[in-house]
Amino acid sequence: MSNLFTRIKDSIVADLHELVDQKEEKNPIAHVNQYIRECENEVKKIKRLVEKQYEIKHDISRELSQAKLMKEKRNRQYDLAVSMEETELANEVQLEVDQFNKRVEQLESMEVQAIKDLEQVETKYVQMKQKLKDLYVKRLELRSRENIARTKQGMNKVLETELISKSASKFAELESYIERIEQRVHSEYRLHTLDARFAELEKKASNSN
Repeated sequence: MSNLFTRIKDSIVADLHELVDQKEEKNPIAHVNQYIRECENEVKKIKRLVEKQYEIKHDISRELSQAKLMKEKRNRQYDLAVSMEETELANEVQLEVDQFNKRVEQLESMEVQAIKDLEQVETKYVQMKQKLKDLYVKRLELRSRENIARTKQGMNKVLETELISKSASKFAELESYIERIEQRVHSEYRLHTLDARFAELEKKASNSN
């Protein structure tokens, strides 16, 4: 049991940073998500094993209680047989007393070991859950880094010298075009105004004659 938990724990606490360094150029979040799913499955398995260990410890404690009750019962029966000078019956029950003494001793040892094992697996289970939380935090960090990287990448495209120079050229062409239109409109306006003024002047001259 201990070796099983150790192997599983070691697989989960493997160096995540190395994994990320290797995969960061190829969609790191997808790889981290896959790794986290695997870890979540392992944690679920360990949770079931811990629950199973609780059941085993409970069964041992139940068997121990029953063995102690039977031991006490057979001791009372032995004392009664001796007091009543039932030697054969006393010898027979003494055999069972010896058996229950051994059983109680064995179950007490098993219970102590089961409690110790349970404490160990619970501690490792908590460590595994904490490691899983660390992975969740690491995923958030990577998502943030990925988002910032993509944002900067987009900014860099806009700020590239070649792109800026092309944009500046386009704006210069547009500005020159607008200036030409403005000059033409202004020129046409002046001509129109000049012709109108002369038309009015010619009309006055005609009337004077």
